Amino acid sequence: MTSKNQSQTIQQQGTHHWVITLEKPGRASGSWYGAYTPPAGATRHDVFKVLKSGIEAENPELAGATVIFFALETNAL
Repeated sequence: MTSKNQSQTIQQQGTHHWVITLEKPGRASGSWYGAYTPPAGATRHDVFKVLKSGIEAENPELAGATVIFFALETNAL
């Protein structure tokens, strides 16, 4: 049983800066970057899937591409 003091509150995570590089060897490659505010409770993997699938939707030639690089960090200094 979890008491009120032990329960976790899901809070907004703020804006994050991301960079991703995808490649299909000998066919296509590219790097993208931007800012993204994940919904409350989202994980790093959730954000990765959203970003990669969005890029693949806009660039069908990269569907199923290999991820060469991925970074996701809070956008605060």
